[in-house]
This record gives sequence, C-alpha cells and structure tokens, in this order.
Amino acid sequence: MNSNKTQPLFIFLIATLLISFLGNIAVGQISIPINEIVNSLFKGHASKETWEYIILNFRIPKALTAMLVGSGLSVAGLLMQTLFRNPLAGPDVLGLSSGSSLGVALLILGSSVLPPYFVSFFLSSFSTVVASCIGSFLVLLFVLVASKKVQDTASILIIGLLFSSFTGAIISVLSYFSTAQELQKFMFWSLGSLGNLTSEKIIILSICIFTGLVLAVFSIKPLDGLLLGENYAKSMGIDIKKSRLQVLLSASILVGTCTAFVGPIAFVGLAVPHATKLLFQSSRHKILLSGTFLIGAIALIVCDTISQMPGFDFTLPINAVTSIFGAPIVIWLVTNKKKLS
Repeated sequence: MNSNKTQPLFIFLIATLLISFLGNIAVGQISIPINEIVNSLFKGHASKETWEYIILNFRIPKALTAMLVGSGLSVAGLLMQTLFRNPLAGPDVLGLSSGSSLGVALLILGSSVLPPYFVSFFLSSFSTVVASCIGSFLVLLFVLVASKKVQDTASILIIGLLFSSFTGAIISVLSYFSTAQELQKFMFWSLGSLGNLTSEKIIILSICIFTGLVLAVFSIKPLDGLLLGENYAKSMGIDIKKSRLQVLLSASILVGTCTAFVGPIAFVGLAVPHATKLLFQSSRHKILLSGTFLIGAIALIVCDTISQMPGFDFTLPINAVTSIFGAPIVIWLVTNKKKLS
C-alpha cells in the first residue's frame, strides 16, 4: 500500500484513538459529559469537583495505562510473528506471559519463605517489573533455542504451550503453600486490572514500554529481511544473531512490564497484528509497527470501556473481555492459517 492510502488510515486511527480515549473517560458507574471532560483536560477544571477528581485521579490514569499496555502487547505480538514466521505466534502462545506470571508468583506467593528484610524490597514495583521481565526473557530464550533445533514451527508452538502448563504447575505448588492473603493478591493480579496504578507506576511503565518500542523501531530493517527467510536477511547484510537478540529484548521488555503491572492480558498481542495487516495490506514493518501501535491502543481502550459495564455497579476483569472478543479472532486465524502464512 502506497503512502497516499496509508496516510488517511493513520489519520483515521489517530482520530479513533482520541474518540476512544474520551469515551473511556466519560463512561462508567458515574457518567460524565464529554464537554466536562474537555474542560477538565484543557481548562483545568470541571463544573463539579467530584467529576474533576474522578477524571484526574482514576479515569485518565486508567485510559493511559490501557493505551500503553495495548500498544506494547500488540507490538510484541508483531515481533514474535515475524521472528518465528508464524501467524499464530504471540506472547501468550509462546509462553512469555506464563514466564512473567511465574516470576510475579515467585515474588507474591513465595514471599513467606524470604527473609523479612527482603520482603519489602522484593514486593516493590521495581522488583515486580524485574521479575516479570526476567521470566519473560528466559522463556523466550528457551523458545529461541528450541527453534534452532526444531524446524517445524508447529512444534515450537507446542513447546510454548507445554511450558505454559509447566509454569502453571509450579504456580499451583506455590499456591498450595501460600497464605490466603497471598493467594488473594495473586488471584486479583492474574485477572488483570488497568486501574489502581499510581503516577509513579505509570511513569515506570511508560519508560519500560518506550525502551521496548525503541528497540523495535531499530529492528524494522531486520524484521523486513526475516520475513523472506534468514538466508535472504544475511544477503542484505543483517546480523541474524544480533537482530534476534534485539527483537528478543524488545518483546520480553514489552510483555514483561505489561504483565507485571496489569496482569496477563490475553489475545491482544495475537489478534491485533493480523488486524493491522488486513487493514493496511502491507508487509513493511515501518507501516505495520505504527499501525499495530495505534490499533493495539484502541483495542484495549475499547475493551476497558466495555469492561466498565456502563450503568452497572460492577466491573468485569479486563482479561475476560479481551478473551471474549479475541478468541473468535484466533479461531478464524487457525481456520485460515494458509492464507495468513
């Protein structure tokens, strides 16, 4: 697709993102008029102090978190699908999210076996991010090593799923020996939540995701080369090992930090890259990376808006909403695998 056709699409996506952002802030258990949101954002005050407090302290941070996490997971999914040249590859399928979950589980559920003076440090925001990233990174390294020994990509996906079962078993053992308070904390984390993030945590999340996205941007040329195979990439002068490590680091940072702060979010990283490819009809990662970033942010903001159940007194777990909408898309991908390969 040429630039004359992509430019209107990007303008449309940016406008949709803005509308989705404002809509997300407006709806909830307490409905707030759009003009009041605009006044709060640009004039610094709303007509009611309660509305202004809700907008500034709850809804804007949650909407920003949804944008960051949606774009980060979607870009990570695009990187994985290109690296393994498999349309069904993604953070969830390859076990990255499971590795992140195991790292966080070791901190939350394993805190009872840690010395008291380590507990406060190991349960801080920074340590959660580090543990989640390390878990994601180790799993991806394992899958990458397996990909060198196993040529069949379907077998690689099976290895990823088996590792997810393995980590689930370890988490079950940790759960058996954990206290009720620890179990409750980990359960709520595993359901996924975009709220309750302080400004400090959002800043940390933003820095980590920005770092992962920068690595992804520098991987655009290698990714374009890898689409046609490693031999073609080598003929272009691309260092395969360096490029793989760069993509590896980018994906692990994006998935690890997102999972650490909001819990495991299913299907976003798998479905959004395909939606981007279908919309732009392009294989150039310069276009796909930007499109995936925008569509991923829009997708998770819309899912978060749905999860708030406007007019009701409860909020659905964000992971449940993404699964409800993402599962049919994944089923379609499986049935149309040849078309997308």
